[in-house]
Amino acid sequence: MRKHLQEIPASAMNTSNRSSWSWDAKKSSDLLYGMGVTPIEKDPQDTENTPADQIMQMTPPQKRQKHKEKDDGFFIARRPRTPRVSQPGISWDSLPDELLLGIFSYLHLTDLLRVSRVCKRWNRLSCDESLWHSVDLTGKHLTDGVIGKLLSLGVVALRCPRSCIGEPVFKQVRPLRLQHADLSNCTVSTEALQSIISRCHNLHNLSLEGLELSDTLMCAIAQNSDLERLNLGGCSGFSPESLTQMLKSCTSLEELNLSWCDFTVDHVKNAVENFPKSLTQLNFSGYRQNLEIVDVETLVQRCPDLKNLDLSDSVMLTSDCFPSFHQLRLQHLGLSRCYQITPATLLDLGKLPSLKTLSVFGIVTDNSLQVLKESLQHLKINGSFFSTIARPTTGNKKNRDIWGIRCKLSLNHTDS
Repeated sequence: MRKHLQEIPASAMNTSNRSSWSWDAKKSSDLLYGMGVTPIEKDPQDTENTPADQIMQMTPPQKRQKHKEKDDGFFIARRPRTPRVSQPGISWDSLPDELLLGIFSYLHLTDLLRVSRVCKRWNRLSCDESLWHSVDLTGKHLTDGVIGKLLSLGVVALRCPRSCIGEPVFKQVRPLRLQHADLSNCTVSTEALQSIISRCHNLHNLSLEGLELSDTLMCAIAQNSDLERLNLGGCSGFSPESLTQMLKSCTSLEELNLSWCDFTVDHVKNAVENFPKSLTQLNFSGYRQNLEIVDVETLVQRCPDLKNLDLSDSVMLTSDCFPSFHQLRLQHLGLSRCYQITPATLLDLGKLPSLKTLSVFGIVTDNSLQVLKESLQHLKINGSFFSTIARPTTGNKKNRDIWGIRCKLSLNHTDS
């Protein structure tokens, strides 16, 4: 054994410093077969290793790269990138302001508030005055600052009856664009209401029915010389002097509702003596002991163009005031619950040539009413329980108009 070891030459030792390792692909293949390992054959449809000629055909000439070949004949190729197909259409950013405003004009109030939070441009466009022309917030609860921000957007017509209105908190002193406002029976402080009306100089229609007012607020109403319709039915809290100032300033009034206000004898006297001559419709009902025949005579002299007059619930009136009515071209006359007027004297009202409707609830019995209708067949008697003079919305409760103006923006989607 020792003899055989000595016969092995030193040059045959496998040392790295004396000889280098060589690789023979053919021998290695035979070696693998000898170990029972079969090489994986290449799938001609394998997408990970595509033949070089197909790669060259699929790749544009400018993007072709030289592939480094290895000793074993294999190469690594990258998968070609599929070009991105541009989607057809127009970007929202490319639309002009006029077109976006036209699209926004079809949105409901809730949706318009949402698009205002998309970006700065949409926020600016959503505050355009053309979108906020008319707003309906009937019966809503408006927290502090809401009504002020809303009116500052350029609202022209506001329908907001029976709502709870917080402090307006106006950030600017400039006048409002408001021309038509219905704030009837709202829960609102006198100071907040005064802050709103004092910024209005171009009101045409105003309804504050059932609210507590003040002398300062009446002076704020008086600065609207173009006021055509005013509804103060059931209001209180202002003096006879402020009422006089308001009536003298609003010389364009055509319809006025001063029914059932908290009036004294002085209030009634000042009103009758200062009614504007432009009045064509007047509701001055509810003054049981304060309105007398002499007041009716003064009223007729002040307002010769009256066509619609309601003096219901004035128990001091008698048929002696009928001659005054003959001086007018009345189309409607309300004398309901004027209990000193007897049913027989009502026949004299049939001589009024222009009279079309007559309200005499509480004066006549059912039998007397039937006789009266047969005697005055050209008149419609007791056709309506309530007067519509200067009221913003009448008729169907679902009606969302105010003085014939349709409110575009509303929190209820079914209203548009």
